[in-house]
Amino acid sequence: MSESNDNRRTHERKQIELKVEYKRLNTFFADYTRNISKGGTFIRTRNPLPLGTRFLFRLHVPGLAQPLELDGRVKWTVAEGEEKPGIEPGMGIEFVYESGDSAKTVQVIVEDLLKSSFGAHVATQLQPTGKTEDK
Repeated sequence: MSESNDNRRTHERKQIELKVEYKRLNTFFADYTRNISKGGTFIRTRNPLPLGTRFLFRLHVPGLAQPLELDGRVKWTVAEGEEKPGIEPGMGIEFVYESGDSAKTVQVIVEDLLKSSFGAHVATQLQPTGKTEDK
């Protein structure tokens, strides 16, 4: 598994599949998330972007009329051939925010998504806590 120097996350993730679209070079890709938290997501793909790549992507969230447009940075990758049971090829994405307001907006949307998918008790458990390992 390829990782950046900072391989820690500050928010627990929950398994959820959402369609995500992004552009690489001049080609558009449609993949799916494997999990999400208030701080980032994992995108399943056989062709992850290089570590540190910053890119815009659209996350299709049930209940929203338009996809959520997010800025992200590749924090770690799993290349084909590095798979293990429960670990698929893809890339761990950290959300990048231009302002505190945009961070709050995305965090509220993610919390609402988790509440509707898993119930309020799970969303409450996903409040920021101490750091946990990315693995």
